[in-house]
Amino acid sequence: MGIDLDRHHVRSSHRKAPKSENVYLQVLVKLYRFLARRTESNFNKAKGKTVVVIGTVTDDNRLLSVPKLSIAALRFTATARARIEKAGGEVLTLDQLALRAPTGANTLLLRGPKNAREAVKHFGFGPHSHKKPYVASKGRKFERARGRRRSKGFKV
Repeated sequence: MGIDLDRHHVRSSHRKAPKSENVYLQVLVKLYRFLARRTESNFNKAKGKTVVVIGTVTDDNRLLSVPKLSIAALRFTATARARIEKAGGEVLTLDQLALRAPTGANTLLLRGPKNAREAVKHFGFGPHSHKKPYVASKGRKFERARGRRRSKGFKV
């Protein structure tokens, strides 16, 4: 069931960004936000665990150095597999993982962002929330009039 907490539509009153428009201060805040998010997290301290992904592991060239890691997934791209193995890591299938850790001990299950679903794009209240309309069809005559075409007044 759950506890009925009286905290619906209550906003936090603290400042989320610096008031100053100084670009150097904003870059500093951006840097420290990144460091706080990535360096002290318990996820980064997990040693000896196997990362499990129910999906495809792909290569990302923005990641400059790949650490030594043990990862299990449904599929791997060729470049991702090569980079992981070059770093001394190991690539497992889910069958191999089931034989190694039948109870799931020392594994870390990763998932994608929950709000990346297409349905979430339709959420939001009222005008100017940029919510996506539920449209019967995507043709010329369906929600393509004023505000959606330059020829009909303006386009947002």
